[in-house]
Amino acid sequence: MSLLDTLTDQETRLKFRTFTNEDALTLGLHLLAKAREAALPVVISVRRGQQRLFHAALPGTSADNDGWIDRKSRVVDRYGWSSFRVGESFRAAGKTFEEHSLLDPREYAAHGGVFPILVENVGMVGTVGVSGLPQAEDHAFVVTHLEEFLATR
Repeated sequence: MSLLDTLTDQETRLKFRTFTNEDALTLGLHLLAKAREAALPVVISVRRGQQRLFHAALPGTSADNDGWIDRKSRVVDRYGWSSFRVGESFRAAGKTFEEHSLLDPREYAAHGGVFPILVENVGMVGTVGVSGLPQAEDHAFVVTHLEEFLATR
């Protein structure tokens, strides 16, 4: 299976039945606990639409990580796919997101770390993401712990 197929499959599998403010807080706290446990220098964000419902910045992060979360979230909001999948779809086509998307790279970043919050029979309602690690690791952290979180629901 190609990386692009794997990323697409993740979005097919990782869906909520419903998503409330309480779910956002619980998910954010779950990610925060996992990041603390691994002593990871990440910023964590959970949003519904444009509203930030959870945000935490662990030691070793800076305002730059907040900017990365915002830029990656805009990509997910625009395309409806994980930020890593969007970037990989451009790479698989032999193109770069920065040059071929025609979007301002100061506002949009197709780098791994932000994943769509998908609700069954509804679609995308928000985003969950981290910033602070290399893009594949940011993405893997979100997917691993989102999958774990959804398994308990």
